[in-house]
Amino acid sequence: MVKAKTWILKKHFDGFPKESNFELKEEVLPELRDGDVLVETVYLSLDPYMRSLSKMWIKEGDVQYGTQLAKVVKSKDPAFPEGCYVVANCGWRTHSVTKAKGPAGPIMTRIVSEWPSDISMSLALGSLGMPGLTGLYGLEEVCKIQPGETILVSAAAGAVGAMVGQICKIKGCKVVGSAGGDDKVAYLKELGFDQAFNYKTVPSLEEALKNASPEGYDCYFESVGGPFFTAALKNMKPGGRIAVCGAIATYNDTAPQMCPYPHHEIITRQLKIEGFMVSSWQHKDEESVKRMLKWMKEGKLKAKEVVTVGFENMPAAFLRMLKGDGLGKAIVKV
Repeated sequence: MVKAKTWILKKHFDGFPKESNFELKEEVLPELRDGDVLVETVYLSLDPYMRSLSKMWIKEGDVQYGTQLAKVVKSKDPAFPEGCYVVANCGWRTHSVTKAKGPAGPIMTRIVSEWPSDISMSLALGSLGMPGLTGLYGLEEVCKIQPGETILVSAAAGAVGAMVGQICKIKGCKVVGSAGGDDKVAYLKELGFDQAFNYKTVPSLEEALKNASPEGYDCYFESVGGPFFTAALKNMKPGGRIAVCGAIATYNDTAPQMCPYPHHEIITRQLKIEGFMVSSWQHKDEESVKRMLKWMKEGKLKAKEVVTVGFENMPAAFLRMLKGDGLGKAIVKV
């Protein structure tokens, strides 16, 4: 008999989440049937999308959704032998009995067999996982960046933005990043960003963007929404491309934000704006992760993590991540 600890969503978020939105429970897991796998969680990922899509994806009383790096401890699926490691979408749980696929698609995937022993597998939840792949596909598949172009990145010190900036430099682009703290701006410069600024302290977003790249921007990797998006539109080059994967500035609003209607800028600059989700290119994930592993081994990609120890600390770590505390990808080590 295996017992699992779980964090359930006790009450949907209203404005900024609170620890009281969650409740810790324990459950007895069922015996394995054919095709089942028992996994034990090693690391859990904390990401902004968990806030933004909560009401769409789960009901009150359900286990809080999320992704984990886990070890297979028992298996009745030959594709997932005991002892292998997987990235699993099983939610905030210490143990799970699951199948590899569900009605909506894969529930878990094995990490690539070539994973180097000197690179932490926790990065499969960050720079070498969903956040890193989001950056890669947003640049290659949506923006289709070219050497010599200038790329603007919002939330640039976050798990996705930091990867976006570094990949831009690998691709031979100029990159400008915005972040919410002087320590984060210094980090962006360490990563090789050509220009970086603290959006919380500049007198004017529009002027800060213009000063960072007077000639404008070919592409904008958009993660925040709100006033920053409006200011960015006014600094795009004609024919500019915008990849939209998030709207962090709006996630905790109880009423929708209203900004100046941007149609004039979109029309006169002939901008292309495309929203996307990383899952659209999951058939490329294995090859893409191998490429990023190679870049990391070559020293072209760097990663920071904010590690919280203890499953019981999941809600507190989640709130710190949403507030932007710490520098790097937020994870919890069980």
